[in-house]
Amino acid sequence: MTMLAKAADALWNPWLLGLFLLTGLVYSLGSGFFQLFEARLWLRTTLGSLLRPKTKNGAGLSPLQALATALASTMGTGSIAGVAAALTLGGPGSIFWMWVSAFLGMMTGCGEKLLAVQYQRPAPEGGLQGGPMFYLRDGVGSPPLAGWFALACLPATLAGGDLVQSSSIALSLEAVFGCDRLAAGLCTALLTGLVMVGGIGRIAGVSSALVPAMALLYLGSGAVVLCCRAPALPVAFHAIFSHALSPSAALGGGAGWTLASALRYGVARGVFTNEAGLGTSAMAHGAARADHPARQGMWGIFEAFLSTLVVCTMTALVILVSGAWQPGDPNGATGAPLTAAAFGSVLGPAGEGVVALSLLLFAFSSILGWSYYGQQSLRYLTGGDRFLPLYRGVFLACTLAGALGEPAGIWQLVDLCNALMALPNLAALLILAPRALESLSRWKSEQYRKQD
Repeated sequence: MTMLAKAADALWNPWLLGLFLLTGLVYSLGSGFFQLFEARLWLRTTLGSLLRPKTKNGAGLSPLQALATALASTMGTGSIAGVAAALTLGGPGSIFWMWVSAFLGMMTGCGEKLLAVQYQRPAPEGGLQGGPMFYLRDGVGSPPLAGWFALACLPATLAGGDLVQSSSIALSLEAVFGCDRLAAGLCTALLTGLVMVGGIGRIAGVSSALVPAMALLYLGSGAVVLCCRAPALPVAFHAIFSHALSPSAALGGGAGWTLASALRYGVARGVFTNEAGLGTSAMAHGAARADHPARQGMWGIFEAFLSTLVVCTMTALVILVSGAWQPGDPNGATGAPLTAAAFGSVLGPAGEGVVALSLLLFAFSSILGWSYYGQQSLRYLTGGDRFLPLYRGVFLACTLAGALGEPAGIWQLVDLCNALMALPNLAALLILAPRALESLSRWKSEQYRKQD
């Protein structure tokens, strides 16, 4: 085990795993499991709002633009490559714990987005800004923790938001189309740079176009695979539940899975794909204009639901029913190639092409979203934009390096960076939970009064 892996495991097992689940449980219990019993309300507030006429009043992003920007980062390679890696490292039981993490994380995400708007501030270049730095500083009253988060976020944007995404793009294009990895990295860096210079407005505009298209392409293709292999679905669900809940099943087999590994990789991949508890996507929602902080919190619930419970579940089920995954095979495919093989087992070369194109879109949009988080963190730390050109140069260099790098080591660095970033954010969410839950309760009462 490498030093990076040891450091990541020391933080994740069991302390950070428990803290993520505890935070989600506090918000779930405190809200009366709002994500479950008030599903009609948050779905009406989010999906239902898409059917209503759009009006633009005031500065900042629209709630939908903020969601698209956040989903651009959350629906990255973790939705395709990360789920496959979790299956390989933690077994089918990791998917169950990913679901548990996402279910509780729906309320963690709600609290983050609510607080991001509640402690929102005008942005220097116009518009609005918010996120963990501001609710740590102004809500918790701890500038050191706010600085810690921003400082930890910078390498996280370069590792999980850039290196991982670029690596997956290059690997996928090389495996399916035979593209040169250096050429793929150069093209990705060029396109990223063109969008980055336009600021949050251009990032939101590109994300709003990419996210719906890539979600429909990937989910539609996955649905076709599941329909073709529908008889294998009960076996897939049995494997997920038995390996998660039965110690004998979890400990059995030659793959070396344990209940601890299922929990570890399931929660970690769930966190990476929906970012609930990390605080990063709260920065995108902090740029949104909303009539009430809790309304933006509804988009936080929807974000975790779509990115993990829908998209990641689709990936896991396709892999399990396809027969492409061979547990315990040391030479078996993992990551994006495994997902591509699973889609290809039913759809042929077209399936592999769908995964390659989806991965390209998912990863590229994720790079854009994370570039905004890095710029926001740097702006907070330095109090201005004088170092933004330097950061953009380093970010684009990492885009190129990721295309040529070793993905296994990058994933370990991602877990370490996420852990360092999550610690101050989760502490803030727990400290500010009473305020956030009170705001949510008042807003919910207002919504029901309007219906009477």
